[in-house]
Amino acid sequence: MMRDHVKLHAFKLADDVAVLVYMLTSGFPRDELYGLTSQMRRAAVSVPSNFVEGCARESQTEYLRFLEIAFGSLRELHYQLGLSRRLNYCTDIETAECESRIIEAEKVLNSLIRSLRNTKPLQPKPLQPK
Repeated sequence: MMRDHVKLHAFKLADDVAVLVYMLTSGFPRDELYGLTSQMRRAAVSVPSNFVEGCARESQTEYLRFLEIAFGSLRELHYQLGLSRRLNYCTDIETAECESRIIEAEKVLNSLIRSLRNTKPLQPKPLQPK
């Protein structure tokens, strides 16, 4: 069963986060281009990318696995955002929108993952004798 990632609210949030992270990191120091800037951008792009790849998978187990990877990347990004603030690469004000979107994406994605874990895949009905 093909799923449409564009219809998922969690995907839209993840996509917003990726754009916000690119905008935020464009102001980071040049010497961080291959360090924290690159790490944050890769983590941010990984989240919606894993939605897309997971939605293209046939089995629910594989789909769930890609959503779990996306969740891990969101958590990684959450940490990196805090680190960038502590290193004074950005301010609380500059990161506020990105942080709130990350938190919202984590909550929505976590709910989706939990609901999929609690849903049993459809099983063929056993044939009943006539």
